Amino acid sequence: NYRICREQNIKIDILGDAYEYLIGQFAASAGKKAGEFYTPQQVSKLLARIVTAGKDRLKTVYDPTMGSGSLLLQLGNYATIGNYYGQEINGTTYNLARMNLLMHEVSYNRFDLRQGDTLEEDHFDDLTFDAVVANPPYSAKWNPDDKLDDERFRKYGKTAPKSKADFAFVEHMLYHLNNEGTMAVVLPHGVLFRGAAEGKIRQYMIEHDNVLDAVIGLPANLFYGTSIPTVVLVFKKGRERQDIFFIDASNDFEKGKNQNNLTDENVDKILETLEKREDVDKYAHGAEVAEIVENEYNLNIPRYVDTFEEEPPVDVDKLVKEMGEADAKINDLQSELSGMMADLVATDPVAQQQLEAIKRMLQ
Repeated sequence: NYRICREQNIKIDILGDAYEYLIGQFAASAGKKAGEFYTPQQVSKLLARIVTAGKDRLKTVYDPTMGSGSLLLQLGNYATIGNYYGQEINGTTYNLARMNLLMHEVSYNRFDLRQGDTLEEDHFDDLTFDAVVANPPYSAKWNPDDKLDDERFRKYGKTAPKSKADFAFVEHMLYHLNNEGTMAVVLPHGVLFRGAAEGKIRQYMIEHDNVLDAVIGLPANLFYGTSIPTVVLVFKKGRERQDIFFIDASNDFEKGKNQNNLTDENVDKILETLEKREDVDKYAHGAEVAEIVENEYNLNIPRYVDTFEEEPPVDVDKLVKEMGEADAKINDLQSELSGMMADLVATDPVAQQQLEAIKRMLQ
């Protein structure tokens, strides 16, 4: 099919866009399963623009949970990409990704995609990349046994819990990020505040490695298969600054029929705010390490960005007056009803008893 398209001078990028569109449409109707292989385009665009900011070219990019490859492909819209790398556990989805890259004119010798469990079979163990992006399965189960013998996880001293592999994916991604690169990952909010082993890992990343650069809260119901709000964590190695920049974009979205959507304006606002790194009332705040330590390494966004809206002051005099008017109206209506009831006459003993009972209730 690829050869036929070339012979007939059909633009491959048009076919690629059509292919990506069909994947997206299928994801929209696939329910819970959709989240396994497709990241909504606007979220992919946000991550892609974060990791390519200020860079015209990236030699290598990597997605350890690549799904159908839509997130990897977005990177090519904002920078020239040398080679694409990715891994996917599901065989069918893995083949979707390979076809997706080919349909977007990414030559077979410019990508290396592998099938397998990223946390158990690291096919790119000896490589680091200029940009790492991912939308991994949220709070997935994994096997942490013997993982402290693995170079990816050893230095943290603790492993992510068996029931929540979120930080295992983060550790894996950081291991593959080079010293000049940027990494962006979408995760559930629990990674910001859960304690025990996850709290220790989070503390190590902040206090010892100083790699967490930004925390961006996204609106709820953006993703296929889950309505929970999510957060984008941005990491950079070799940072000189000692702060973490928080953005609460949870209220900026366009309501859709089944999912909410980030508009281009919403994405632009996040990126412009992240670039300026200036506090914005009820939207963004740069927190120094001392503030993080004071909060015991809890990164829950409301601790740093206050979005509380004060209720308008109550006019007590007006309220008392309205209550008095309402009471007077009730009394008038009750008097009117009592007069009407007094005029009623029952024609049989049973009805008369019921009528008398009603009159007593109104007294």
